[in-house]
Amino acid sequence: MDILLQQIINGLSLGSVYALIAVGYSLVYSVLMFSNFAHGGFLVIGGYICYFALNSMGTGILIAGFLSLLGAGVAAVVTEKVAYQPIRENTNNTLYLLIASMGMSIVIENIFVVTIGGRFRALPAIIPTQPVHLFGLATTSAFDLISLLAAGVFLGILQIILVKTKWGLAIRAAAYNLRIAGLMGVNVNLLISITFFIAGTLAAVGGIFLAVRYTLYPQLGAITIKAFVAAVIGGLGSLPGAVVGSIILGLAEMLTAGFISSQLRDLVVFFFLVITLLVRPQGLFGKNISEKV
Repeated sequence: MDILLQQIINGLSLGSVYALIAVGYSLVYSVLMFSNFAHGGFLVIGGYICYFALNSMGTGILIAGFLSLLGAGVAAVVTEKVAYQPIRENTNNTLYLLIASMGMSIVIENIFVVTIGGRFRALPAIIPTQPVHLFGLATTSAFDLISLLAAGVFLGILQIILVKTKWGLAIRAAAYNLRIAGLMGVNVNLLISITFFIAGTLAAVGGIFLAVRYTLYPQLGAITIKAFVAAVIGGLGSLPGAVVGSIILGLAEMLTAGFISSQLRDLVVFFFLVITLLVRPQGLFGKNISEKV
């Protein structure tokens, strides 16, 4: 029983990190109707900013984390302005945005390979990893509990922004129809920039925790494919769906690794994707729409 509880806690922790990334995918998709595959690059940018802030600048984790979130958010906005806005202004075909996002993902990855190298880097011990005993029922690590708590806090802040602020209302309106939101007086370009900034900051949080859990390297953003799968399972464009899908994948991965084989954890992830596409293509919380890419 203690092993089962431990794997469940580990799964919730991993799923919560996936949720931070998957929500960014769904947030952009809900507004612009395309899957931003450059999202993993923002995760890597956040991880490297945190790494260099801690090692080269000698800052604490709070300042390094703030710089990481700010840098990734600004990078996301710049990416949208440089690569996506010219396409949006010249065509309504979101397929071109999808192709551009794939190109930007490769560009960001190779910028890091060329400038700082492709070797693996370990972040300092900024997050405790010692074992924690939970009421004598299970043993887990402090890192898993902290990542679960941090993800909950950031997702809670996002929910407050979406529900309680003017721009949150504008984002929800744009999720229904971006063009009509613009006709109602919303500054569409500013709204999209805010959306990308939020998505970039959430990716940076996920990047810090993934860099601590694994290591930091330019291809770390490839792990966001699992967060994308989680967003598809939950329903692209649905923020609650992205969270639920991420928790499902996190639990599935850890339970498979703990009780069957760690080599099968990726197989289980894509098995869930195939089943979702066959049984409910719009996802658990998604709606049927005419175009999804």
